[in-house]
Amino acid sequence: MSASAAAGPRRDECPAPPGDPPAGRMRVTVAWASPRAQGLVAVDLPPGATVADAVLAARAIERSGVDPADAGYAIFGQTARPGTPVADGDRVEVTRPLVADPKAARRNRAAAHPLPPARTRQKRPKAC
Repeated sequence: MSASAAAGPRRDECPAPPGDPPAGRMRVTVAWASPRAQGLVAVDLPPGATVADAVLAARAIERSGVDPADAGYAIFGQTARPGTPVADGDRVEVTRPLVADPKAARRNRAAAHPLPPARTRQKRPKAC
């Protein structure tokens, strides 16, 4: 096994540029994860920038391998649209569609390992 395989999945990471963002700019972090790689990139954007601007500046869609039509977005885990404005210090996340429906997966696991039938309770005799 190679050293890179032992280290786990590849991680694209660009550390935040040192210091504060330039005057009149804001710093936003863009994160993504895919089966092949995860990444975290800090980008400096002008005021009034949107989620789409941050994702484009970080090149997150092409790095993550997510189909742009299927990509979703969030700011600190809260669903966001591409036109949502971002603020200084926000973390924008690029999300992927679910591989399987969680409810269907739970039903399939439960069907594969059913619970034993419930025991019937015997009634206690009435006290006199």
